[in-house]
Amino acid sequence: MIFGKKDHLVGLDIGSSFIKVAELKVTGKGHALSKFGMARIAPGTIVEGRIADMEGLANDIKTLFKSQKIREKNVAISAGGHSVVIKTINTSKRPEKALHDTIYSEAEQYIPYDIDDVNIDYQTLGESEFSPDQMNVLLVAVKKDLVAEYIDLVHLAGLNPRIIDVDTFALQNAYEILPYESREKITLLIDVGASKTSLNIVKSNVSLMMRDTVSGTNQIIEEISDQFEITIEEAEQAVNGEANDIVSQGMIQEISLKIAQSWCSEICEVVNTYQSSANDEKVEKIILSGGGVFIEGFQDSLLSELESDVSIINPFEALIVNEKKFPDSFITQAGPLAPIAIGLALRRVDDK
Repeated sequence: MIFGKKDHLVGLDIGSSFIKVAELKVTGKGHALSKFGMARIAPGTIVEGRIADMEGLANDIKTLFKSQKIREKNVAISAGGHSVVIKTINTSKRPEKALHDTIYSEAEQYIPYDIDDVNIDYQTLGESEFSPDQMNVLLVAVKKDLVAEYIDLVHLAGLNPRIIDVDTFALQNAYEILPYESREKITLLIDVGASKTSLNIVKSNVSLMMRDTVSGTNQIIEEISDQFEITIEEAEQAVNGEANDIVSQGMIQEISLKIAQSWCSEICEVVNTYQSSANDEKVEKIILSGGGVFIEGFQDSLLSELESDVSIINPFEALIVNEKKFPDSFITQAGPLAPIAIGLALRRVDDK
């Protein structure tokens, strides 16, 4: 594929701790990784999913694109957090036009915002498990002011936002091309980021339940800041091993594990809710992503509480990767942080 082709997009994952960018090219043997890079952003740049420093973040994005020598201006981005609402609803089977009208007329009862303040989209998931006359529909609503904010940011960075996706869907997009043996197993995708955790239970590439929580690795930094009466910046330096004289690594590990165990409790609640509503169908696999995977003890805590196989995602497994350009050490470190950017880079301009 030539990069000038009209449907080609660069995946830009704008997180509250890191921004990541991915560019793929299509070859006769499959998708090849052309560019991938990430950069840390200053604490407070994004607060509760909203952009607090528009100009600073736009400059960070420009710098990242320049450092990776990415010339393509058309990008796919995604949003998440409490400004995004995802619900699986049940409705009677009907033609597409009638379904469209029904979804838009009934959406307000499922969304905690004024219907005029959100953009709505939906996707049919197939027949309801409860009745052949019913169908499951995935309803997505995103606050319009959040969309406008991200569009302004991307324009300020000199780029063209062609697709605005949802973080959870972008992660699932990356998962779906992974070379796993079976898609029939009920699988929980968990992305633990800096300020939120996304949960998505899937089977045969169909989402069965989605949840977002406000948990994330920022809780660790905030707890260290509070306990030791230091700034957020100093706490972040301590967590990154850049200021061992402020807080011992032993204390950081103790605080991190305690907070990771609270994540496990929240995850178990979601799993139990699903299993109790699905005739006790078990979640068989758990695939982790996001910065939370690096918290020592998190994976073991999940293993001890849930009877499921637990692994860490490596979205590069599905791609052709030049080992000289992207060595194993880079792949190991970047893999858990990369799936949303990769999932966005897989999108094309005309995708729904």
